[in-house]
Amino acid sequence: MTFLAPLLLASTLSMPCSSGPGGPVGAPVGSTAPERPNVVIILADDLGIGDVSPTSSTCKIKTPNLAAMAAGGMTFTDAHSTSAVCTPTRYGLLTGRYNWRSRLAKGVLNGNSSHLIPGDRATLGHLMEGAGYATAAIGKWHLGLDWSREGGDPGGAIDFEGPVTNGPDINGFGHYHVLPASLDMSPYVWVESGRVTGQPDRSEGVTRKEDRYGWYREGPVGEDFFIDQALPHLVAEACSFIGERAPAAREGEPFLLYLPLPSPHTPIVPMPPFKGASEMNPYADFVMQVDHHVGQVMAALEEGGVADNTLVIFTSDNGCSPEANFPLLGEHGHDPNGGYRGHKADIYEGGHRVPLIVRWPGKVPAGQTSSALACLTDIYATLEDVTGERGRTAGGEDGYSWLPVFSGAPSSGRRALVSHSVSGHFAIREGDWKLCLAGGSGGWSAPRENVAKKEGLPPLQLFNLAADPREQKNLADAEPERVARLLRSLDRTVRAGRSTAGPALPNDREVTFLPEGVTLPTGD
Repeated sequence: MTFLAPLLLASTLSMPCSSGPGGPVGAPVGSTAPERPNVVIILADDLGIGDVSPTSSTCKIKTPNLAAMAAGGMTFTDAHSTSAVCTPTRYGLLTGRYNWRSRLAKGVLNGNSSHLIPGDRATLGHLMEGAGYATAAIGKWHLGLDWSREGGDPGGAIDFEGPVTNGPDINGFGHYHVLPASLDMSPYVWVESGRVTGQPDRSEGVTRKEDRYGWYREGPVGEDFFIDQALPHLVAEACSFIGERAPAAREGEPFLLYLPLPSPHTPIVPMPPFKGASEMNPYADFVMQVDHHVGQVMAALEEGGVADNTLVIFTSDNGCSPEANFPLLGEHGHDPNGGYRGHKADIYEGGHRVPLIVRWPGKVPAGQTSSALACLTDIYATLEDVTGERGRTAGGEDGYSWLPVFSGAPSSGRRALVSHSVSGHFAIREGDWKLCLAGGSGGWSAPRENVAKKEGLPPLQLFNLAADPREQKNLADAEPERVARLLRSLDRTVRAGRSTAGPALPNDREVTFLPEGVTLPTGD
């Protein structure tokens, strides 16, 4: 299957992606290669479930490469990020552990934050290194780095000439080339192997008033860093890694590439020829550019002769942000969050229900759709099974392997899902029933929590997603026993330190989840 951007838009971006020399497609040499596939995880940033055609029949944005990927693999229609915002979802994906178990109780890190994941916490990087994989993290890190500081003062200004410690390397990534945080958060530099690749030579920033879509916070910018070229730059780096590793991969030495894109998050800066291509707005243009770059990564795998033995996972870190300009997109008949209530930051479905497409030739039947409940913490457990490392690591305590689903099973065994909003509010879902432990959205959409409290809205919201997928009818008063069962279930999951079978584990902090005025019901 060939992955190409639309012909009108092909091969006109700066920084073209080339995978380098490679052998024939689908011709791995080593006898172990078919049993140990390469793995590529592409994590989009603020991309809604309604923004790509495989997960939304009403999508008005052209995403042909993701459509091709779905045609060659499996699309999940009930997949969820662990959180409705950036940093915590990245934590959950890499550790296979719910983000709220960490020290980050709410919100996100920034570009100056210290590292979040300790070096002794099991991650996908450690898992795959232990299985003999070459590992790389290329893209938006947003999990903290420890900068050198002028004068050695922990609160001092960053010394960009000094070493950067406790980066992705301590989390199992042998190679990394990363943006510290979101593309609208300073500092704007590339960090590779413990060093900044280009010293800041200017300070830049764009206000919302100056650019409704392309704004970013004022801060130092590296001499080799250009905001609008960040996305193609990272994809070129990723394709280069694939090209370099492909010969060894064909000989049975596989690789893991973790590619967290900084887009279509703000600043929304589509480059020609994508700028204006959607005929809707810059956000839709930027989504088209993301799709184009996915096609470049898939083409690099083919050029390297490793496409037929590579498991590719494409997803997003949370729902779409209102920065996309929902009203304008709606005038074109496009809904980034696919009809679900809320958006990025919220406890409602629009905050955490995300696109998820998996392609693995010969292992995942082509053109399949699954309604299995899935969470991004499941990637860890899935790769444990893929590599035969099940039980050899200490991570993945909140994940379930998708291998049975790949083989046609209706479920991975996941019976419950715990969701988390930007403000630290929880939701728990079992089957069709979802209990939101918030009076409002728990995030940025109406009603916000302060408004919900002033209006005297009930602190718990119970929805039946089968009958009410848009979460409009609160059934908490009508179903008190079900509310009690879900509260007790959440309490057990919190106290156990895990949601899978096994001995109890500690959380990194005391986790509280009950809204003000709500007590935990007694009983089983």
